[in-house]
Amino acid sequence: MASTRKKQRMILIAFGGALLTSAAVMVGFAFQDTIAFFKSPSAIMAEQPSPAQRLRVGGLVEEGSVVRGAGEAVSFDVTDGGASVTISFVGILPDLFREGQGIVAEGYWRSGRFEAVEVLAKHDENYVPKEVADALKEQGVWKGAPPQDGDLMPVGSGS
Repeated sequence: MASTRKKQRMILIAFGGALLTSAAVMVGFAFQDTIAFFKSPSAIMAEQPSPAQRLRVGGLVEEGSVVRGAGEAVSFDVTDGGASVTISFVGILPDLFREGQGIVAEGYWRSGRFEAVEVLAKHDENYVPKEVADALKEQGVWKGAPPQDGDLMPVGSGS
């Protein structure tokens, strides 16, 4: 009798483990298209990511690099102080977008340029993602206070 209960318990545990594993795999596949890894321009130039990989690239818009095309098409260069990446974007740029401003663009690395599907502009130079601030600091370009932990934390706010 005890052996039968033990077998039933083991079958139930195995079934539960298989169910949890299949649920985790399904969640992984569901989020596969929405996961975007952050890369600095230097990292993108060094490793040349796959054209199918969704990425975020951040840095400062280089002075004199913004070129407006037909309609809503625009291209510009973003730098972290060590390397520059050309970003092409079709759409309406944020109101705060300008040269010398920090931005984060999300999209794909294709044909030697970054094709953005979304561009986010920073509120001002005090709002910088920690990864961008670290990359700028490594290149000796960082002008602000040490970056805070967390993404988009105001520098010097103490919160």
